[in-house]
This record gives sequence, C-alpha cells and structure tokens, in this order.
Amino acid sequence: MIGYCKRCLTPDTWPDAVFDQEGVCLPCRVAETMGDIDWNERVKELHRIGQWGRDHSHSHYDCIVGVSGGKDSTRQAFYVRDELGLNPLLVCCTYPPEEMTERGAHNLANLAECGFDLHVVSPAPIVSKKLMNYSLHQHGNLFRATELALYATLPQTAISYGIPLIFLGENPSLTFGGRVGSFDSDANNQRSHNTLGGAKVADWLPAGVRINELFPYCYPDEWEFDKANIRIVYLGYFMRDFNDIANTEFALNNGLEPRIAEDADPEWTGSINPADALDEEFVHINQFFKYLKLGYGKVTQQASVKIRHGLISREEGIELVRKYDGKCNEIYMSKLADYLEIPRSELDALIASYRNKDLWHLNNHGEWELKETIYRSNDS
Repeated sequence: MIGYCKRCLTPDTWPDAVFDQEGVCLPCRVAETMGDIDWNERVKELHRIGQWGRDHSHSHYDCIVGVSGGKDSTRQAFYVRDELGLNPLLVCCTYPPEEMTERGAHNLANLAECGFDLHVVSPAPIVSKKLMNYSLHQHGNLFRATELALYATLPQTAISYGIPLIFLGENPSLTFGGRVGSFDSDANNQRSHNTLGGAKVADWLPAGVRINELFPYCYPDEWEFDKANIRIVYLGYFMRDFNDIANTEFALNNGLEPRIAEDADPEWTGSINPADALDEEFVHINQFFKYLKLGYGKVTQQASVKIRHGLISREEGIELVRKYDGKCNEIYMSKLADYLEIPRSELDALIASYRNKDLWHLNNHGEWELKETIYRSNDS
C-alpha cells in the first residue's frame, strides 16, 4: 500500500521522501512558509553572491547557468542576466542528435537568438547509446548515465574556464522533498544526491566502453572543487515564484516552443504540462518505468505543485493522476527499441521484470493496477 501526503499527492515511495508527524510532506510545509520569508533580503543576498562571482571569475563571464533550453532554464538565464546584471555563460549537456527533437534544438537555439553565449557539450553518441542500454537493463532507468553527464558538465566547464559560480534551478529537497540535499541555496553537496551518490567510473565498464570514454560522466572530486573555489547555488531559492506555472508562462512569452497536437496529449505523454521536458521523447518511457517501480509518474509531481499553489483541489489532482499518470504511447516504446537496436520483445520483457509486485496486482480483467487505488492520507 502507498501512503500519501495529506495535503498533496506526494507518495511515500518517493526516494528519501520526508513526512512530518502529521503526514505532511516537506514541500507542502515549505509552501506554507512562503509568505513569512523576507524575499527582499534574499534578493540582496543573491546580489552579494553575484558580486562574489564577478570578483572571483578568471574569465570574461561572471557565472555559469546550466540550461537545456526548457522552461526553467530559460527563466534562469533571463533572470541572471536581466535582473542580476551578470554576464552568464550558458552551458548545456545536449542529447545525441538521433535522440534530440527538432523542438529541443529550436528551444536551445532560441536562447542564443536572445543574446546569450552558449557552450554546448555533446558526449559521444555511440558511448551514450551503450550507457543508455546498460542503464535500462541494469537499473530500469534510461537516464542514469545521462544524469551523470548532466551533473558533471557544469563543474567540469567551471573548472576549465575559471568561472567558479554556477547557478542551478530549484533545490530538489525543498521542491520535491528528500533527506539528501540542503535546506538553503547551497548546492555544493549535490555529489551526495541519488544519482551521484556512490557512482564510480568502473561501474560503467561492463557497458562495453573504455575508461577514457567516460570523462563526460565523471563528477569532479572535492579537492578539484576546493582548488577551483567552485560555488554552486540554487537560484530558485531566491525567487518567490520559481515553479512550473510561472516558469512556463515566462518561457512561452520568450520564444519557447511547447508540445502540440498528439505530442501534447497526456494520454500519450503522461504529462499535463505541454511545456515540460521538450528536448527528447524517451523521457516519457523513463517516467513510465518509474511508475512501474515506485507507483507514481510525472503527473503526480505536476498535480502536487498545482495543489500547493491553490490552482486545483486535491480531489482534482487525484482525478488527473488516475487518468494520466504513467501513460506512455506505444510509438515511443517502438522508437526506443529501434534506437537501442534491441527487439521490441526484449523491451517488453524488461518492462515486466521491473514492475514492482509489492505495489501492483492483476485485477479481474487481467490488467495491472496499483494495489492502493484510493489516494488516502497517511493516517487514513
């Protein structure tokens, strides 16, 4: 049985989820305190951090902003340049050309067209495919290796270019909940997060790659951080309205291209935000695998944000989750099998092997369904 936050729909199967004695998740408690925060003082602190970046940079740039071209990173880039007055270098670890959508390329190009300097890192596509295949088979997570590269690219670039200040978006501990992370703006301990925690280069050698091909996936050691004076900061901590809703509106007003037609249908994507995860399509499959293993998908996260901001009721959120969570159109499954050059039957076997039988059962119609289908509070 899955337990849920009494305020939103965060499940207790969320990795490292934190609930208080009343059964309320950490992000809901954080949302309650938003009105008590001195936001003017936080902005002053952020300006001091920006000045630190200027003073300590050995480059033409004041800071690095990690971007994908999506809604969140578009807002971050504009905020750092136009509100803080800094000169940022936007850094993107991009997907292989076979995997990246035209929409993703358009949105990344949009940032350059808006006047930003852009540094793009593209790990070798052949290696990326091998690691994705290995990640899928070993972990039921297509992007486990990809996430390592996404994390590593920013500090690697910062060290190479002498730009010690790095801005990320939201603090995952405060936004999604979790014991791992910080409760302020400090992101320097992200090496202990789920994906990075305990990651070793040698773990990926069975994927059929050489050790010298794995540099893009190697997060710098602590001594390298100290030597280069690297400082990573969660920008969203300082912005009262840094969330899916506000970021989507801002990005759409500044050139972001969202999903359209069938590609935006929640029945296809398992997402109720057509401006979310735009740069490739396999994200829907990864959310589906998460749904199999943990009993929740993207819509649970999206609906919970809407509930916390008063845009929908908990009951309306439950209905959205029941209708769309874990949805993934067959066309994406077939594309993945073709991309990884594996039989579709092999992918189906993986799907069956990763379904968590503690959470799922076959109903009277021979269909898989969650054992707990009523979204009850933790104390119900």
